Amino acid sequence: MRRSPTRSWRAFDPAASGRKTAPAEQVRSLSVAGSRVRILGLDPGSRHTGYGIVDCNGADASYVACGAISTVQKDFPGRLQEIFEGVRDLVEQHRPTEIAIERVFVNRNVDSALKLGQARGAALCGVFASAAEVFEYSPREVKMAVVGSGAADKLQVQHMVRALLKVEGKLGADAADALAVALCHVHGRGMRHLLAVST
Repeated sequence: MRRSPTRSWRAFDPAASGRKTAPAEQVRSLSVAGSRVRILGLDPGSRHTGYGIVDCNGADASYVACGAISTVQKDFPGRLQEIFEGVRDLVEQHRPTEIAIERVFVNRNVDSALKLGQARGAALCGVFASAAEVFEYSPREVKMAVVGSGAADKLQVQHMVRALLKVEGKLGADAADALAVALCHVHGRGMRHLLAVST
């Protein structure tokens, strides 16, 4: 069997390999990507929209705040307005650099999925006045990033969020889900910038 010639890794020359090395501008942008960034995570819901805010420094995340925007209006348009105003106020107060939001998961109940989609739209409209960039993640992606399993339940997500961010005191389910979305974004930021540098 014919074998292709091999060379020791000590003799490897990046310039001779034909692969382009990253330009200095891209290397600098990677170091900038490691600077402090504030991330707002959102878990939309027509009754309760969870939010979680973390500061990201490279791969490290530190807890800032969390909670839920709970609507009180009986009519659905009124609840959408409350979500919009609540998210808008959060953005004005905390001034996030980037925003991570969970995608709508369509299940058997189409009516619930439509309402959730409208709540998500109201939350997104609340961030558009800022210059923050918006990123979207599926529920499975969030669970994989935080727990390591796309089939994790809410209690597992809540436990890992509390452990990773060292959150003390009571942590509601909606707030925990939103912090999980923010953590999912933190974990994905470094990989995206590394891929950008390598291309």
